[in-house]
Amino acid sequence: MNEDQENDMIQRWVRDTPEEDLKPEDYQHIKTLGSACLTEGNSAQLLTFIQDEKNQGIVKSMGFVLIEPLVNEVVKKEKSLEHCQAAITHLTRVSKLFINHIMRHFFVSSLSSGMTFLLQLDDRKAACVGLVLSALQKQLTRLPVPYTKQLEEADEYGLCRCCTALADFTKSFVQEIKSKNGNYVGTTEDEELRTELLKFCMRSLRELLLDAELSRDRKSSLWLFATEIMVTLPAIQQSLSELLFFNSLKKSIQMDDCQSKESRACLAYLLFVQLITIESFPAVFSPVFVLQCNMEYINQLLSRYAESHLLKGLALYAKSLESVEDNSLPVSLLELQSFYNVPQNLRHILTDCPMQHLRASGLQVFQLFINKLDSEAKHKFFRCMLKTRNHAGVEGYIIKNIKNQVEFSMKPGNASKWFLGVEFLSLLGLVLHLSQGAETDLLNSMDRIMESLNLLRYLLIRDKELRSRTGVWEELCRIKDDYLKMLRVCISLSRAYYSAELKALKDNQKIKAKDQQTDCVLCRYVSQVLHSALVTFDLMESLIVRIEELTEEKLKIPN
Repeated sequence: MNEDQENDMIQRWVRDTPEEDLKPEDYQHIKTLGSACLTEGNSAQLLTFIQDEKNQGIVKSMGFVLIEPLVNEVVKKEKSLEHCQAAITHLTRVSKLFINHIMRHFFVSSLSSGMTFLLQLDDRKAACVGLVLSALQKQLTRLPVPYTKQLEEADEYGLCRCCTALADFTKSFVQEIKSKNGNYVGTTEDEELRTELLKFCMRSLRELLLDAELSRDRKSSLWLFATEIMVTLPAIQQSLSELLFFNSLKKSIQMDDCQSKESRACLAYLLFVQLITIESFPAVFSPVFVLQCNMEYINQLLSRYAESHLLKGLALYAKSLESVEDNSLPVSLLELQSFYNVPQNLRHILTDCPMQHLRASGLQVFQLFINKLDSEAKHKFFRCMLKTRNHAGVEGYIIKNIKNQVEFSMKPGNASKWFLGVEFLSLLGLVLHLSQGAETDLLNSMDRIMESLNLLRYLLIRDKELRSRTGVWEELCRIKDDYLKMLRVCISLSRAYYSAELKALKDNQKIKAKDQQTDCVLCRYVSQVLHSALVTFDLMESLIVRIEELTEEKLKIPN
């Protein structure tokens, strides 16, 4: 490509021809010139042209057509590798039409021709395969991943077709590795090829499949791509169990800890939730061990804000728990960091997530986890959740579970010191407690307070089981008296405040009504809120009265 040709090309395509008027022969012409430049050994000159600032118009519009000859040059000539790599990197970064043309014809055709060259190589095959896969995957990450069935079927940006082409491209190299498994003593080149294919799989898991909607009921393009990834890993002698449970990922993969966890989290999801290749997974691992290992990935997924990550995290959490026997998880597991972090992340979903379906799924998984804990673990877990007071709704849900456990422990054969004995009193002390004393906001704490009163009423009704345990009944009565005394004070102060606010509102309405400046809708809303608060206080007080009546009845019963 001499200077006159270069100037002519710039004059014709950049200055004189609008981008929308470019014709197929224009693209072919620049490809021919670029190929000729490489054939003549002028890769440095081509790189200079591609990187020159004044040529960026043509590079952005048509530079993508140079990718194929550059890739072919990489796999044929070692001496031009550095220049060609730099050119490919620049083109994939700035060529704005690269993606659209890839999805239509170039992606598949260049992969097909490139594969023919690569399969014939003996030296540097692994490095060249890695270069091609890395460059193409970087480009694909710029495309939005379809997150619904409709978007995937439309495939507007061509991501699904590209993934299918990528899977077909790698099959020949996977088959080559697979044919050398067994007793064959692999060469350094074979090992490097395995590493490059492993990099490809791990990047695909994190950058493409983690955001995709997948379902066993719909064998979509991305589902088939996920299947290819899952089949490829064992084919290149990468054990799924070692990768998931023993973190055997090679250092040469060049992923940071977070990226590695995300890739393996997606792998765990595909294996245990979508059941892809599960039939070949070893069945020697206990459900508790699988849960323990998966908690790291569940935590990784639930700590993100993307809906696709949260859905996969919740599904993996539920599936990992389902095989565990109820009331079997020991308290020692709660000492693990992941068994602390996951419920905390789950609580954030329950309280802060704006998506109702995620909150509903989160609550189901939350209860499933509670069901799997043994009595001591439940006791410790409830204490932990009540001590980290952040949301009255979650605390009320915990207190409701405490009541259920007390009820379960009172059934024949289920007696537990953690919910009937002295140990239960420490938990009860956290339940029957107002953290802000008389200044507690009763409306914001309503769920918690109502559940605590329901629990207290239940304990008084079922006093026989508690009276039979030394010191428990007496201490329960003391805790109850202190709690109800403080709660009455709090209700009295809150009722006085809200009654005064309601009176002030009504007086203000009368004054404004005379001037005809009142906002009736707003006033009615505020009035309803204040009335609702007063009704809530009446309901709380009625429960207190009932509890005190029960107390008097029980005092008449001889010990």
